Amino acid sequence: MRFRHPDGSTVHLAYCTNVHPAETLDGVLAQLRDHCEPVRKRLGRDRLGIGLWLARAAARVLTVDPSALRLLRKELDSRGLEVVTLNGFPYEGFGDSDVKYRVYRPDWTEPARLEYTADLARLLTALLPDDVAEGTISTLPLAWRTNFDDHRRTTALDALRTLAARLDALQDTTGRSVRVGLEPEPGCTVETLADALDALTGEPGVPAHRIGVCVDTCHLATSFEEPGPALDALDRAGIPVVKSQLSAALHAEHPERADVRAALAAFAEPRFLHQARTRTADGVLLATDDLDEALGRREEAPGQEGGALGQEGDDGALGLPTGLPTGTPWRAHFHVPLHAPPQPPLTSTLPVLQDTLARLVGPAAPPRTHHLEVETYTWQALPPELRPRTRARLADGIAAELALARDLLTDLGLKELP
Repeated sequence: MRFRHPDGSTVHLAYCTNVHPAETLDGVLAQLRDHCEPVRKRLGRDRLGIGLWLARAAARVLTVDPSALRLLRKELDSRGLEVVTLNGFPYEGFGDSDVKYRVYRPDWTEPARLEYTADLARLLTALLPDDVAEGTISTLPLAWRTNFDDHRRTTALDALRTLAARLDALQDTTGRSVRVGLEPEPGCTVETLADALDALTGEPGVPAHRIGVCVDTCHLATSFEEPGPALDALDRAGIPVVKSQLSAALHAEHPERADVRAALAAFAEPRFLHQARTRTADGVLLATDDLDEALGRREEAPGQEGGALGQEGDDGALGLPTGLPTGTPWRAHFHVPLHAPPQPPLTSTLPVLQDTLARLVGPAAPPRTHHLEVETYTWQALPPELRPRTRARLADGIAAELALARDLLTDLGLKELP
């Protein structure tokens, strides 16, 4: 979906296909047929943007086989789909039953991450619509925080500088520009936009014309980061917002209550990490790596990466196991459907999304980014009674999310284009 900003530029809205994880090219083609095209038809659009996720195996086939790449482009065109952005965060196995910490490997200290991202950039130049000159890719925010020392940090930033040089060369040969954005995520060495600023502006710097940030509004909200000051700081430092993922986190205003904790427990599940955070009255951020840890329901396994980032609380007054302190609100990294917030006593952080979106593409200034992507990959991780049981129900839900995002954009003064 395309929108005309009041300044005359085009803002693209897509949804991310990591909600339909596939490891092979055949699987990707099936996604387009079984999921993406039906969503487009529900919206009554001739053209729909998708933020394509290509697992390592699928990307490798497309890289070495020009006929496979032509087939993918043909399928996109015939089904009324367009790609201006890729999700390059997961490497493979995103559809596995236990993703958890594995989603952070390989990281930017490992050559495989650089090669994968460079391959994605080459593929994206071939997939861009004929009238679009620039594509974007979101990527892992360097690494998971465990054992990330100065040497590994230097290695990761060197890899980003190498990538930037390859992207320069790619534009020279194709005439098309690709930019990559680190996607801050709770628990990673780059958890917040402030962390991204520190990482990208150190000495020697990382080329800002190629490497910036991807603002995921669920991640931003989970870490209680204020969008206004964070975005303004990026502006002052010259760090671009390459793209933004529109998503909402779980919010629990009163985690000390038994009914709230029971509601949160329904979202603790074995497939993905659902990092939990609370900010104390004096502004200290306390954290656990997963929601069940915050609830005190699981001991950390021996040798497991992670653990609490802040001090663990002990809610002895309620006789509860150790977990996050319950005196201030909690947020959890669980991408809940934008149009369907959880039932009371929980809410979502949709207001943070709305605030951030207004600051990114509001009419008062040129857009900070032109690429927006709805990313609710957790439909099948929702509590069982909330999961869509058929493809049709999933398509209905994704279309409803995109309709809400469309309405938010038009309320800001953007005009939907044919």
